[in-house]
Amino acid sequence: MKAIMVMFDSLNRRYLPQYGADWAELPNFARLQQRSATFDTCYAGSMPCMPARRELHTGRYNFLHRSWGPLEPFDDSIPEILKKNGVYTHLVTDHAHYWEDGGSTYHNRYSTYEFFRGQEGDLWKGHVADPEIPETVTWRSGDAWRQDWINRQYMQTTEEHSQFKTVEAGVGFIETNKSEDNWFVQIECFDPHEPFFSYDEHKARRPHAYDGPHFDWPDYRRVVEDEQTVDHVREEYNALVTFCDDSLGRVLDKMDEHNMWEDTMLIVCTDHGLMIGERGWYGKNIQPWYDESIHTPLFIYDPRSEQAGARRESLVQTVDFGPTLLGFFGVARTEDMQGKDLEPVIARDEPVRESGLFGVFGGHVCVTDGHVVYMRASADPQNQPLVNYTLMPMHMNQMFSVEELSKAELVEPLSFSKDVPVLKLPAGAWGSPTAFGTLLYNLDTDPDELDPLKDPGLELTMIRLMVKAMGEADAPAEQYARLGLPSLVDEVSEEHLLIEKQWAQVQQGLSSPVPAEDFPSDRIGVHTPLSVLMENPMAKEMLTKVLPFPPAVLSRLGGSTSLWKLSVMNPAMGADALRGLDGMLASVAAATPAPRNT
Repeated sequence: MKAIMVMFDSLNRRYLPQYGADWAELPNFARLQQRSATFDTCYAGSMPCMPARRELHTGRYNFLHRSWGPLEPFDDSIPEILKKNGVYTHLVTDHAHYWEDGGSTYHNRYSTYEFFRGQEGDLWKGHVADPEIPETVTWRSGDAWRQDWINRQYMQTTEEHSQFKTVEAGVGFIETNKSEDNWFVQIECFDPHEPFFSYDEHKARRPHAYDGPHFDWPDYRRVVEDEQTVDHVREEYNALVTFCDDSLGRVLDKMDEHNMWEDTMLIVCTDHGLMIGERGWYGKNIQPWYDESIHTPLFIYDPRSEQAGARRESLVQTVDFGPTLLGFFGVARTEDMQGKDLEPVIARDEPVRESGLFGVFGGHVCVTDGHVVYMRASADPQNQPLVNYTLMPMHMNQMFSVEELSKAELVEPLSFSKDVPVLKLPAGAWGSPTAFGTLLYNLDTDPDELDPLKDPGLELTMIRLMVKAMGEADAPAEQYARLGLPSLVDEVSEEHLLIEKQWAQVQQGLSSPVPAEDFPSDRIGVHTPLSVLMENPMAKEMLTKVLPFPPAVLSRLGGSTSLWKLSVMNPAMGADALRGLDGMLASVAAATPAPRNT
């Protein structure tokens, strides 16, 4: 038996013809649909990139216990379990987070691995001189932005691109080992994650008119651009999805060439989606995990049941992918795994789960039964208590600071830490989910999640489902306290309803940003870069009192980030708050020479 996983990053299902994009010409995704079972109710879990990969390895949620980070010493790794049970496991990828601090323990769990460099500001090619960067729509600046423009110089053709090289290596592994048995290869492409960097051959398949500045890397914020600009960046994404379709075709060709459908499982999946102007948002992480970013595409071919061209409605999640691989190779799950073997779903659409949790550390905690989605915000704007439980104190691209570690406690083992004590460290999040309020959607009547509900009876039902699922995930006590929930289903009552209490925030979260032209730009104010404001003693003292960010964070934002831009990123800073801040800064301006504005 053999298994192939083709994993794309940030693949929005709404850009695939199998999920409604009848305008998309993606012949290889069409081939895939005819060869596999297409899943209509697949949800991601722990968000975003590396937390999703930790789920893939461990078969359990992790966003309730810690933020982005490496595999823990006590984690069960499914690729490693397969390896120890005689299945050769190989990873090929251009996903640069694997060689950052926060992803550094994943790749060595495989028998072998290959990396390809250059994606999203990957610290690859060394240039002391700054690169030429064209005029652009994005607000991005800093090291990753600079490095990306250096890296692009070394990917002038499709064949030089890291996606092409990744798939070439995966196809090479298949060719080399086609006659061998008991192997699993994970062909993991960072695309179509932003930046949406592709080539003329891909863009030419969907030509469009655009005469504005360069734009293929949207910020994580609300949209303030015109319709033509939004349409353009969507077409840049479409072009990159076309590139991915070509890559998928090369894998399918190899399976056809060697008639591998007789004994080879194929899983084509993603970690999460992405918003590209939908609901007036770009990106992910800041806004709630709406359908576009959490409801994911999934295709599986299992040679045992040979289901091809079928649709599957049963609820499944990322945590189920690893246990499905274990089941395929006849290896038992560990007792700490929450994911389910999807064989019954693939073969006959037999449900294997009642509910699914999803969310990001410190954000909304969400639950769905496949028909209703409930996104619960923190009970108050402080979004506390929030703690990391870990033995690997690393953030995405840096270790925990000495200051963070000085507050660590060694506490009793978690239920899944193999009787090993863990560190407990105070944590924070970027903003508070209360800025968007608690949200409830009926997917049967509102599949696009456009009309949030106030339905106390339905909210109570979903709260009980959430508390039950959190209990099964061994959620820490701090998460129940942060959400204002009891830890026992029987204790849930009407006092735990939040939607009505947070309805004003729900409406604010759906609002459009305040137009930039509503504020003056010729004096100190909300258009003045924060880095400049923090150099002004009067402005710094005022801002540190009224903004929910420590001074160090405000100073780090730097570049051209202003209070107005911050309000575009986070609706917690609404129109009234922004006008109030501008009025306060006017008094600072009266005593200060005009600064440079951007």
